Amino acid sequence: MLLTVRDLSVSFGGVHALNLSHFSLEDKELRVIIGPNGAGKSTFLDILCGKTKPNSGEVLFNGTPVLGKTEVEIANLGIGRKFQKPSVFPSLTVYENMLLAFKMKKSILASLFFKPTEEIDTRIREVAARVGLVKELKKIAGELSHGQKQWLEIAIVVLQDPRLMLIDEPAAGMSDEETEKTGELLMQLSKQHGIIVIEHDMKFVEQIAQDLVTVLVRGKLLVEGSFGEIRNDQRVIDSYLGRANVQLENF
Repeated sequence: MLLTVRDLSVSFGGVHALNLSHFSLEDKELRVIIGPNGAGKSTFLDILCGKTKPNSGEVLFNGTPVLGKTEVEIANLGIGRKFQKPSVFPSLTVYENMLLAFKMKKSILASLFFKPTEEIDTRIREVAARVGLVKELKKIAGELSHGQKQWLEIAIVVLQDPRLMLIDEPAAGMSDEETEKTGELLMQLSKQHGIIVIEHDMKFVEQIAQDLVTVLVRGKLLVEGSFGEIRNDQRVIDSYLGRANVQLENF
């Protein structure tokens, strides 16, 4: 098992943001987590990457305890995070952003003047080709489209060579074409990495949900199942929309 979570709990101001009894992920599994706003989805990813400290619980990554470790230590274990809002360096080129992703013990300034080896250069171009940015390598990142910035973020995570990728709402703000391409990219990446995706776009979820979909509601695990199973689960419909009589045409 790549990831095992037990009795994970965190509160903010006395309000339970997450109270997750259990969660597990196999190696090279692509898992989608859905749920209404405030369900605890992003909080869960924040805990996994070390950004948020839980009140209690256990998280094992490849058998190693994660809780209590710093964000850097967790990243070095092999957990990479892509946040919802792209956070690339807008004044640098696509190539320079990707170069900074390598695990080099250098400052940002030193890295920019660092001459990459042929191996590093080849790796950057390979990953750029996978995410559809090979023709944009010399382009300033701030000039990329929203979808291209998301793909650059994903490329940066891939270059860190994680065993587990945490992807927060990758389809947000994308065109239909960009969304479909992103889904294809994530499914390809799942052949080499475990991936957890948080998403609200149900058409996108249907595209990428290969195995289980996890539904969180008010910080708790409501149900897990295939996309077909959860889309027809009345508990999911009621909780997700807040109304019992609404049919999910796009769910």
